[in-house]
Amino acid sequence: MSVKSSISLTDQQDAFARALVDSGKYSSLSSVLQQGLELLRQKTETETLETQALRELIKQRLEGPFVSAAEMESSIETMIERKRRGLRVGR
Repeated sequence: MSVKSSISLTDQQDAFARALVDSGKYSSLSSVLQQGLELLRQKTETETLETQALRELIKQRLEGPFVSAAEMESSIETMIERKRRGLRVGR
């Protein structure tokens, strides 16, 4: 189904859309705007999914085990020392 709609564009937007049509990349101004709206729809959906995934990750992290600062520092030092030994690098 197709819906007719009246829209307003800036002079710059109109010139850009018309240049796309004139170059043959799109058959009409309508197809330029349809493509633009489709890209915006996809971007919005992707951002929504990414936000949901980040919220879920944060929730899992908050509900998971916590490591104290001292434990984290010790773990980092152990990792660094292991890497140094593997690379045979002195302090």
